[in-house]
Amino acid sequence: MKLSDFDALSFDCYGTLIDWEAGIAAVLRPWADAHDLSMTDEQLLAAYSTHEARAEAEHPADLYPRILARAMRGLGTQVGVPVGDDDAAALAGSVPDWPAFADSAEAMRRLSRRYKLVILSNVDRASFAGSNKRLGVTFTSILTAEDIGSYKPSPRNFEALAREVERLGVAEGRLLHVAQSLFHDHVPAKAAGLPTVWIDRRHDKPGWGATPRPPADVTPDWTFTSMVRFADAVDAERATAAGHGSG
Repeated sequence: MKLSDFDALSFDCYGTLIDWEAGIAAVLRPWADAHDLSMTDEQLLAAYSTHEARAEAEHPADLYPRILARAMRGLGTQVGVPVGDDDAAALAGSVPDWPAFADSAEAMRRLSRRYKLVILSNVDRASFAGSNKRLGVTFTSILTAEDIGSYKPSPRNFEALAREVERLGVAEGRLLHVAQSLFHDHVPAKAAGLPTVWIDRRHDKPGWGATPRPPADVTPDWTFTSMVRFADAVDAERATAAGHGSG
């Protein structure tokens, strides 16, 4: 396969384009410090990850802010620290404040010249609208958990993605899925028959952070450590093809 074999890219947003770990930690850190909880940001994120995934699986119709609140309360119960209504609300409403990775907007602008861009995100419409302002690109389609009624890694989300790209006129086999999370995205995307690009944002960090460990081994078709390196690879492949064509 070549990157030029595809007409559309579907993206996870949080962890891939938006730095959700920084955003979550910005709320969990002061809460932990206020209660003298001796956990690092990495430890907080790892503990938090299981509660968010459980909330998404058990309450698939909940909007994402409520999932965030449920997850924080679950974390508090696990570590024996109270979570007040204000604490839960702070995390629930924080998504629009989560920062984009420094390379996301530039990379997405470059990729938009070549591909249709589709979002497949575990979030609600209102929260994503805040994040989209940070990305500076117009997506061809936006599919959220609010639209679908379930959260990745549910197969339902990838079934909805397949229906949407068919509606857009993207031929079978011409969609490439791009994501950071092996758990939320690569395992179910591969099960759905999609080729994938892994944006390995945590390549220089141990552990899994805010993302649970994948339940099965999975091998993405391409791996890049940043979005800009992915965009560079697309541009380099196009330049090589153009050079061969001119000969």
